[in-house]
Amino acid sequence: MMMAHKNHPFHLVDVSPWPLLGSLSAMITLMGMIKWFHLYETNLFLLGNLVTLLVMYQWWRDIVRESTFLGHHTFKVTLGLRWGMILFITSEIFFFISFFWSFFHNSLAPSIELGMNWPPKGIQTFDPVEIPLLNTLILLTSGLTVTWAHHSLMENNFKQTLQGLALTVILGLYFTILQAYEYLEAPFTISDSVYGSSFFICTGFHGLHVIIGTTFLLVNLIRHFFNHFSSIHHFGFEAAAWYWHFVDVVWLFLYISIYWWGS
Repeated sequence: MMMAHKNHPFHLVDVSPWPLLGSLSAMITLMGMIKWFHLYETNLFLLGNLVTLLVMYQWWRDIVRESTFLGHHTFKVTLGLRWGMILFITSEIFFFISFFWSFFHNSLAPSIELGMNWPPKGIQTFDPVEIPLLNTLILLTSGLTVTWAHHSLMENNFKQTLQGLALTVILGLYFTILQAYEYLEAPFTISDSVYGSSFFICTGFHGLHVIIGTTFLLVNLIRHFFNHFSSIHHFGFEAAAWYWHFVDVVWLFLYISIYWWGS
């Protein structure tokens, strides 16, 4: 248990059930995936997802309480959180580098099974100036709105921060809807040679990151509405903004390499 009085700026967390329960729920989810793949039953997988979401909600609720209401997130603690977020985004960068490496390895020297062509023969690619270009403009605009919200927060402008965050969340949802429509209308599937695999893995994981980032920003929008942030103490929002800018930059590389150059 934490001591009532301490002579250091660090946060020694209380005993929590969430790490153990989170591990167990992740295990249930993975066992559910195995059951889904072999027995075509999704009940265990859905149960694992539900428990994982409940654990995530309660764990992050406790962190919000510690930072906002209990004052445990001192500037020293926040510095550690900043470095944690920086290292997390760095790991995400290398995650996407592996996908780009695979894409360029296959596209720069297509094998004889692909007809030594890229895109492979029979693949009808997307027009890069249609939905992909619109999604690029949407994400670039969302980068502007989240920056507007950040600067407004630093200037203690509650209304403009709320507007900027709301616009960013709306643009994130709009991007996801358009990508879902693009997938529904796709003239090829993930099983159509290495082109289909590369396209859906790269854009699909990016789409998942957009959904996560949109959720991250939505939580910050709700927290801002309840006055959880100040002009000098808002790392939760700052981390979401960093993550969103990372998502923006990755999409630019995806658009240029896969949609434009790769088609």
